[in-house]
Amino acid sequence: MLNKLKLYMDFIVIKHTVFAIPFAYLGAFLASKGIPSVHVLLWVGLAFIGARSGAMAINNLIDKEIDLKNPRTKNRALPSGLIKVKEVIFLIIVSYFMLFYSAYKLNYTCLLLAPLVPITSFIYPYLKRFTYLSHLVLGLNLGYAPAGGWIAVTDSIDPIIFILTAAVTLWVAGFDIIYSLQDIDIDLAMNLKSIPSVFGIENALKISKTFHILMLALLFAFFMAMKLGIVFLFGLFIISILVMYEHKIVTRKTYKDIQIAFFNVNAMISMSMFIFTVLDVVFLGVRC
Repeated sequence: MLNKLKLYMDFIVIKHTVFAIPFAYLGAFLASKGIPSVHVLLWVGLAFIGARSGAMAINNLIDKEIDLKNPRTKNRALPSGLIKVKEVIFLIIVSYFMLFYSAYKLNYTCLLLAPLVPITSFIYPYLKRFTYLSHLVLGLNLGYAPAGGWIAVTDSIDPIIFILTAAVTLWVAGFDIIYSLQDIDIDLAMNLKSIPSVFGIENALKISKTFHILMLALLFAFFMAMKLGIVFLFGLFIISILVMYEHKIVTRKTYKDIQIAFFNVNAMISMSMFIFTVLDVVFLGVRC
């Protein structure tokens, strides 16, 4: 039983939740201008887990045949047969039930907008067959997180949160480009439209760097728009250092370096953004 549970956790790459769930809570803290209620924290967390688990399961299901032909992914649970297709479908149903029920428990606007998550998650794997813009769609899937946390508190849509959504979208798209460097040969062989396979490695790294520069600019714009304080600004400085380090190590383009950039550095970026923003909001207060 425990082995099967671990298999499911690995299948949805539960460890990568560290990239994402802080942004959902970030939106809630910002909208609350302090600490959100236990009700909001509980249902935002469950909604996010459902959304992310469903998205991962859909992507793995649609990409099963591609993963089977990729030496890096052929031993994953689904292509190797350790998890059956019917189990994945059941996981998708349970995950999105969790998302929709959590949205219902939060407010009407959350419930109304919840379908965007499975729609985008379903579109993303197919886009890779047709356009290199799929990196941005993947980014948007995570970009929903801060907006969702914000709406969970306010029951309304405020354009100001779209600045943070855009920043997260570009951040994810940028590091997804880096991650996809590992698969450039299989992407070329199977005519998959990743940015590295379409534009080449050097140009892909330039595009990734551009996305991350724009991300930092948007975070500064968000700082100004929300009238946040010095703690947030210090966090932004730390994030800038981490982004520069990320791009420095991936110039070597080895598998190990890409893994460090993808997981370790981006986990630190995510947690830095969450910790410094929450400290700023809780102790200095939002002034907008």
